[in-house]
Amino acid sequence: MPKAVRYDEFGGIDVLRVEEVERPVPGDGQVLVRVKAAGINPSEAVIRTGAVAELFPSTFPSGQGSDLAGVIEEVGAGVNGFSPGDEVIGFSDTRASQAELVLVEVGNLTGKPEKVSWEVGGGLYVAGTTAWGAVHAVEPKEGETVVISGAAGGVGSLAVQLARRTGATVIGLASENNHEWLKSHGVIPVAYGAGVADRITAAAPSGVDAFIDTNGDRYVELALALGVAAERIDTIVDFAAAQKYGVKTEGGAAAGPGATVLAELADLVAGGALEVPIARVYPLAQVREAYTELERRHTRGKIVLRP
Repeated sequence: MPKAVRYDEFGGIDVLRVEEVERPVPGDGQVLVRVKAAGINPSEAVIRTGAVAELFPSTFPSGQGSDLAGVIEEVGAGVNGFSPGDEVIGFSDTRASQAELVLVEVGNLTGKPEKVSWEVGGGLYVAGTTAWGAVHAVEPKEGETVVISGAAGGVGSLAVQLARRTGATVIGLASENNHEWLKSHGVIPVAYGAGVADRITAAAPSGVDAFIDTNGDRYVELALALGVAAERIDTIVDFAAAQKYGVKTEGGAAAGPGATVLAELADLVAGGALEVPIARVYPLAQVREAYTELERRHTRGKIVLRP
C-alpha cells in the first residue's frame, strides 16, 4: 500500500505521521501521479496549526502539501494530453502531495522539461507562482529600485530573480551568508536587522520604488517609511499590516491559471534563466525533521521531500 503524510488534529510538528493508505483511483479528469519529489512550504505549517482554520478548514485525517513532480501511473476518463509514463510537475488542490501516489486534476499539471530536476520540479509551484504574483503586483520597471525581504528564502530567492528580469535594480534583504549568492544573481545584498533602513537608503540613494515582503516582521511599515506608495508594496505574510495600510497581498492566487505560470517558470529553469536553490532533500519518512528545519527560517531556497 502507498504511504502518505497524515495528521488527525491541528497542532505542531509532532502531529505529523507517515502511514499506509488506500491506493487512489483516478476519476473523471484526474491523473494518478507517482510522486518523485514534493516541496514543503510555510503556509502548510500554518494550516496544520489551525491558526487559519476559518480560511482553510480541514477534514481529518488530513493530508499535506501542494507541490509535486512525478510520473503518471494512470489517467481517468476524459483526460487528454497526458498518458501513463509522462513526467509531470504540478500541484494538488486537496493538500495531498506529500505522498507516494497522488490524485491530481489534469488542469493542474504541465510536462516536466528534461533539464528540470525532480527536486526543482517538486518544489516549484507554491514558491514560484507566489514569487511571480508578487513581482507582477508591484510592477517593477527598468530604472526603478525594488526591495525584497527574505531574499534568499523559498519565495524570495525566486522573486529577486524574476524582478531582475524586468530590468529593475533589486535590493535583497538577507543574512550575510547569503550575500554572495545574491550578488551572483545581480542583486544588491543588504543585511537585515537594526539599522536596515539606513543601509537600504545607502544602497538606493535615489529612493525605493517598490517593496516585496516575504518575511513579515514590520517590513510593511519599513517600506512606507522609505516612501514607497502603498500600491507598490506587496506582502505575502503580514495580512494585518496589509489591512491596516492598504498594501497588496498578492501571491500565487494572483498569478492566474497555476499550470500556465508553472509551465512558464519551468521553461525559465530549463533554459538556465531561473535558479531554484534546493536547501535540502529529506525522505518522506523524515517529514517532521523537514518541517523542523523549515521553521528555523534560515534555509536558502526550498526544502523537498522524496517519497
